[in-house]
Amino acid sequence: MSSSSTAVRVRFAPSPTGYLHVGGIRSALFNYLWARHNGGQFVLRIEDTDRARLVEGSMDQINDSLQALGIAPDEGPRQGGPFGPYLQSERLDLYRAHAEQLVASGALYPCWCPPERLTALREETQKAGVAFKYDRHCLIAENQRSMDEPHVLRFKIPETPDTIGWDDAVRGRNQFKITELDDFVALKSDGYPTYHLANVIDDHLMHITHVLRADEWLPSTPKHLLLFEAFGWQPPVYAHLPPVQGPDGKKKLSKRDGAQSVGEYIAEGYLPEALMSFLASLGWNDGTTQEVFTPTELIAKFTLERVQKSPAMFDRERLTWINGLMIRQMPLEQLLERSEAFWPPEAANTSPAYRQQVLGLVQERLKYLAELPSLTDFFFADPSADALAADAKLAHQAHQALADSNFTEADLEHRLRALAEQLALKPGTLFTAIRLATTGKKAAPGLFETLHVLGKDISLQRLEAASNR
Repeated sequence: MSSSSTAVRVRFAPSPTGYLHVGGIRSALFNYLWARHNGGQFVLRIEDTDRARLVEGSMDQINDSLQALGIAPDEGPRQGGPFGPYLQSERLDLYRAHAEQLVASGALYPCWCPPERLTALREETQKAGVAFKYDRHCLIAENQRSMDEPHVLRFKIPETPDTIGWDDAVRGRNQFKITELDDFVALKSDGYPTYHLANVIDDHLMHITHVLRADEWLPSTPKHLLLFEAFGWQPPVYAHLPPVQGPDGKKKLSKRDGAQSVGEYIAEGYLPEALMSFLASLGWNDGTTQEVFTPTELIAKFTLERVQKSPAMFDRERLTWINGLMIRQMPLEQLLERSEAFWPPEAANTSPAYRQQVLGLVQERLKYLAELPSLTDFFFADPSADALAADAKLAHQAHQALADSNFTEADLEHRLRALAEQLALKPGTLFTAIRLATTGKKAAPGLFETLHVLGKDISLQRLEAASNR
């Protein structure tokens, strides 16, 4: 199956056992980009057969995360499609029918061993310092029972060939010894398939051409290849992606290091396109010095050949830098639309035109949109009395100097620089006092621009209030 096929179909197949973390959403993004790069289809399949670990709301969170990042699937539980259902729990009849096919061919066999026996076997092998392998106790005729009794179906690992291998699109040639593989459970006693059986059947029936997944599944791939062979099916192209580690590059990414959900980052004011550009860099580059990519550029440039083998390091500071850069480059009108949910409550009573003026003053300083309230609150409400720690005398003199100003930026600058010269003060000393009186902050956008946007009435009222303290 050629990696340059125009009929590329990929799948992202998470389990709804918790929120979709950074490593998971990165895998979803790589699948999406590979599909779009080839004009193919991106499928969402929910692997919910591990019923004991299901977390309520996880499936909605997975769907919402993909939607928020801008990589909504072409087919899935919400979207539907020609190869559904896309919930594995709704495909049990398919798995049973295919399992019976492998039982008939001898590739699967029933096992009635109770958990106690299997636990004892594992303890024995652990003491012996060898890997656990089922001893095929239930293949012996005298140990077999009625098929009406609870049992699992195990896959019989073939005795030949000696090795099994494949050409991984990321990691190159991989070889595993057949003798090291265990007769794994394919169908559990409750009728639910294990991961191995279900994903092989689904990948075939859904016409998946490429499987891009985390490298933790690398040891499972020989089992999947053997299942494909047992069914007589052509396997997909496998591409095992590098793990995402913490900033030190030595440990698994933790919540403290930034292992949040996409929704949490969006709620903090990170732009979806910034998240996409950053996530794409976790294990991929285009071979140039370009650091930030638009979604369109990512789709055009993404290839599996440029996916790296070594672990990727998560650096939240870099994500914040990318986000700030994209905020600064965004047209002001578009940024105003994106920032609608982030303004302080008092901004609700102001016009969009006024908010756009304010946004224009802080756009260069914004790193993420959740900073808006702390950077702009004084544009919508008077600073608290405690914040007005300005020099009362200087506030009074500034009030007098600006009383008959037309409050254009040029006139404000002319008058306040003249006042500083008249008072024999460094401009910075006077400007800091005025900034404190009018904004309650030592750091704010340019003073003349700020006073202009605040307007004459509010600016003079705040100077007067400060002069009376």
